[in-house]
Amino acid sequence: MITIKSHDEIAKIREAGKIVEEVFAVLEEKAKPGISTLELDHLVLSIAKKHKASCPTIGYGDPPFPAASCISIDTQLVHGIPSAHVHLEEGQIVTFDIVIEKEGWMADAARTFPIGQISEEKERLVQATEQSFWEGFKMAEVGNRVGDVGHAVQTYAEAQGYSVIREFTGHGIGRDMHESPDVPNFGRPKRGPRLQEGMVFCIEPMIAMGSRHVEIQRDGWTVTMQDKMPSAHYENTIAITKDGPKLMTLTI
Repeated sequence: MITIKSHDEIAKIREAGKIVEEVFAVLEEKAKPGISTLELDHLVLSIAKKHKASCPTIGYGDPPFPAASCISIDTQLVHGIPSAHVHLEEGQIVTFDIVIEKEGWMADAARTFPIGQISEEKERLVQATEQSFWEGFKMAEVGNRVGDVGHAVQTYAEAQGYSVIREFTGHGIGRDMHESPDVPNFGRPKRGPRLQEGMVFCIEPMIAMGSRHVEIQRDGWTVTMQDKMPSAHYENTIAITKDGPKLMTLTI
């Protein structure tokens, strides 16, 4: 069931989203060649604790996810597990997917950052992935449907020559990390649940340079591209209001 949030509840989600913003500001500064992904994960947890918030990815799922953040490098799409043995290298692109819970309300976002100087091909992929989010965001208006959002993401990404991942989607969020509705990054316009004031959900394009096909690794979490080509991910939590969509995890 889709839950409609009140004005006060949306404000609480926004408070969690402000912490997500702070996390990304620190990660963008600290994600340099040589640092381990586990060190970066510890930073995420320390910022959450500073704000008396938590990281609900810890212990989530089966097998339980062991970290405060998902950190995925280059050909890893999502759900990479931070490790003391994995150090960032010049030329990589790295996706951080972060969920923060504050006073029982959650916000979720993802960013793909360059590590040092990256190739023009990777730079174009990262930029196109972010822009595909904004194309979907424009369609997140009261009276439109979930399919309008996904269609906008897909149309833009594929026009740039990229593939759209089908197995993983955006989702509702609030008291729980994953609520209804699912928000695919593909679809047909005028299909799916109608957007109503008070809905809160994540739009999160996951875009690949090569084929869209993925595989899950033996750890039960890390998702990689079958063709070993790079992928990128950009996500924000948004709220549907009568005045248009509002960002919960980004100040512009």
